[in-house]
Amino acid sequence: MVLNAFIKNTLLLALLGSGGVFFTSCADKKEEKEEQIKLLVTSPLAKDTTITKEYVAQIHAYQHIDLRALEKGYLQKIFVDEGQTVREGQPMFQITPLIYNADLQKSQAEASYVGIEYKNTKSLADSNIVSKNELALAKAKYDKAKADVSLAKTHLQFTSIKAPFTGIMDHFQARLGSLVDEGDLLTSLSDNSKMWVYYNVPEAEYLAYKEHAKAGDKAVTVHLKMANNEVFSYPGKVQTIEADFNNETGNIAFRATFPNPDGLLRNGETGSVLMTVPLQHALIIPQKATFEVLEKKFVYVVDKNNVVHQKEVNIASEMPDLYIVKDGITPSDKILLEGIRKVKDGDKISYTYESPQQVLPKLKVYSE
Repeated sequence: MVLNAFIKNTLLLALLGSGGVFFTSCADKKEEKEEQIKLLVTSPLAKDTTITKEYVAQIHAYQHIDLRALEKGYLQKIFVDEGQTVREGQPMFQITPLIYNADLQKSQAEASYVGIEYKNTKSLADSNIVSKNELALAKAKYDKAKADVSLAKTHLQFTSIKAPFTGIMDHFQARLGSLVDEGDLLTSLSDNSKMWVYYNVPEAEYLAYKEHAKAGDKAVTVHLKMANNEVFSYPGKVQTIEADFNNETGNIAFRATFPNPDGLLRNGETGSVLMTVPLQHALIIPQKATFEVLEKKFVYVVDKNNVVHQKEVNIASEMPDLYIVKDGITPSDKILLEGIRKVKDGDKISYTYESPQQVLPKLKVYSE
């Protein structure tokens, strides 16, 4: 009986031992199989490039002025309408000219009277009947009377307000029959044939722009994205930069000029200027190589032992399918491009490497 029990125990141990070997062999084969799944790996691309930056902008008419009453009186006539295009020299408003007509007639009459006196005095002076001083005094009175006539004519002209340039009318600030005082606002007039677009640029990007503009030796072209997210049909040119930086924001104001032949843009609109900014030694990676954790961007970096490590990267700018990396990785790093969801930090992988020059042209194909 004891012998039989010993034989049974020996057989059981042998079976258990062979089973352990079997299970260990299966686990090894499974791990080996996992390592044989090859993932795609690439590297960041370091090169000089350009990116398109977007800046909030304010749109202003090339000329935009307030039209104000130059004389006091009742608004007798309005020759134009709100929103109408007026031509240079076209009558717009008429303030009652009755008082100024009377002043003109009075000054003309006085000038005529003083003119007769001057002629008589001159005749007497030519005959040596009156002195030269008396003639000079009569001449001065006559000149003053003529000046009063010119002044009265000017006041009368001020009662008729004409367009100083071709532009578009704004809404009326005074209505027909209103009593207006000198300096009261009547309306605004905008010349929208071309538009001045103002936007603020950070100091670092200003310096990059100046280097780019110096190299190109010409005005830099920009584009305008309107409030409906459509890009305006006509490009603009950066023609003016303000003298000083804003110490609070670290920005400096740029002004770009855009043609507006169709009159689509109006004074006071908002939009965004799209400006190409050069970047030197930019580090470019595919967007698909990144993943996000708590609003931070990460990539998997493969070390020399084929083990992946999670690394945070700071994004400097975004391009279609690409990120410009500020820091976090180097050009010599190998980053996981495909299979990000199949691994975790510390996993050992088998991979196929493709250079960034091979990968980047195919990103559009991947994204589809």
